[in-house]
Amino acid sequence: MPHEVPEAAAVTAAVNISRIALGVEYKGSRYRGFQRQRAGVPSVQEALERALGKVAGGYPVALSCAGRTDALVHASGQVVHFDTPVDRDMHAWVMGANMNLPGDISVTWAKEMPAHFDARFSAMARRYRYVIYNDQIRPAHMAEEVTWNHRPLDIDLMREAAQALVGTHDFSAFRARQCQAKSPIKTVHHLELFEHGKFIVIDVRANAFLHHMVRNFAGVLMTIGAGERPVEWARHVLETRVRRTGGVTAHPYGLYLVRVEYPAEFDLPSRYLGPHFLSGLNDCQYG
Repeated sequence: MPHEVPEAAAVTAAVNISRIALGVEYKGSRYRGFQRQRAGVPSVQEALERALGKVAGGYPVALSCAGRTDALVHASGQVVHFDTPVDRDMHAWVMGANMNLPGDISVTWAKEMPAHFDARFSAMARRYRYVIYNDQIRPAHMAEEVTWNHRPLDIDLMREAAQALVGTHDFSAFRARQCQAKSPIKTVHHLELFEHGKFIVIDVRANAFLHHMVRNFAGVLMTIGAGERPVEWARHVLETRVRRTGGVTAHPYGLYLVRVEYPAEFDLPSRYLGPHFLSGLNDCQYG
């Protein structure tokens, strides 16, 4: 008698897989970066996947992100995607995730996407803001959300120096030693600075970023703003293509991923530029 194949194994049911994109914001101070780490090391990805898995009724969720932010770095405009056979409306993904997330991570929107959308590889540009609190006294509030600099900074000198870094360049002098990017050549679309009270904000948009690139920009610009180096030093550092010429990498606390840009066909929701305490500030000028 021939061997009988069980019906469940003989019949393959068609499964509809949906691709869901999410907007995410988080305070990175408690995490060793976005990307999942070894067991026992907290990451934003792990917290999100655990929360979304609960919304999916225990079905595992594996996320891909637009930018793998480093340890202690924040985001107000991160974008992630995942594939799932679980049918939930978009409101359920947002509210259900937020019910199961810690207070320093929030999902801001959800949208079903075509299968060819990829949070990382579909992105055309990314935008960061680096927030400096410039005062002689360290701040008791937001101490993990801004970078404190006690030296008086001349923002006009910083603005002048920043223009040397705009355009398409080899940014080897601004990349971390452990950077895994295939090429150091990137295009910086804008690098602007504005101030609001005690805050100085470095706003930079580029097609892509190298590891520690924005923090190294900030370190060079703060050194120039403090009068410790001339304006021309920014161009000199760039042209050397040697990391050690650029001085100290600025602290991660002040850095925020604020926006990821995609082709118009994907029509992703757009919120104000963060972080929250700067929402709406100069959006007309820099938006």
